[in-house]
Amino acid sequence: QVQLVESGGGLVQPGGSLRLSCATSGGPFSINAMGWYRQTPEKERELVAAIFSGGRTNYADSVRGRFTISRDNAYATLYLQMNSLKPEDTAVYYCNLYPYRLPWGQGTQVTVSS
Repeated sequence: QVQLVESGGGLVQPGGSLRLSCATSGGPFSINAMGWYRQTPEKERELVAAIFSGGRTNYADSVRGRFTISRDNAYATLYLQMNSLKPEDTAVYYCNLYPYRLPWGQGTQVTVSS
C-alpha cells in the first residue's frame, strides 16, 4: 500500500520561504500525477499544485508565481517550494495523488505569522 509522509513545515514570517517534502513508498510514483493540498479549520481541503508524469504543472491562482512543485522520481519524493509566504497560506499541507484517492498522511503544519 502506498504511504505518504509529509515534512518541512514550520513557523515562518510573512515573506519567508519553506520547502515541503513528501516521501512516498509502496507505489509506482513516477507514472502518477501528484498534488499538494492544504486545509484549514475554516475551509475544505483544496488543491494547491499538481505535477504530471511528463513534468507539466498546475497551480491554484492564489499561489501561482510564489510556489513551485517538483518531483524526484529516483527517490519517489515530491516537493513544494513556497516563497513570499502570506498569512493566508497558513494551513496543514498534504500530498496525494492527483486527483486524490489515497488515504491522507498526517500532513505538515505551515504557519505564516509575524
